[in-house]
Amino acid sequence: MKTILTAATMTLIAGASWAQEQAVTYPYEGSFGDATFAVENAIIGKGLVIDHVSHTGEMLERTREDVGSDVEIFAAADVFLFCSAVVSRKVMEADPMNIAHCPYSIFVTDMNGEVAIGYPTYPDGVMQEVQSLLDDITQSALDGF
Repeated sequence: MKTILTAATMTLIAGASWAQEQAVTYPYEGSFGDATFAVENAIIGKGLVIDHVSHTGEMLERTREDVGSDVEIFAAADVFLFCSAVVSRKVMEADPMNIAHCPYSIFVTDMNGEVAIGYPTYPDGVMQEVQSLLDDITQSALDGF
């Protein structure tokens, strides 16, 4: 029994660690609408163009019954997709296969009344340029752009 408990505990820890490794998130003190407005303005404020806003939360809710689920994952969730010519050129000159990480994204979620802003993590090396850009934009949104 102790072995099963240890394995289960290790699985939970590994799962939590993986979740932390795949994204950086910050709590947002305000509504989902305020957070999306702040992110949009922070991106534009950096001179960047938003290519697309994916309304992921709406899609998941709309298709919930179709896929046989009764679980509400997000009350709301949007993903902002955009690029930076300066950062993209730098990371793709270092390795053209860094195109796999473009466009860049920042997401806003509302889960159980808790609004958060976040972005995916990137590999070490030159891709930390992207990570730095995303953190700068996110901090601007959190600070009221």
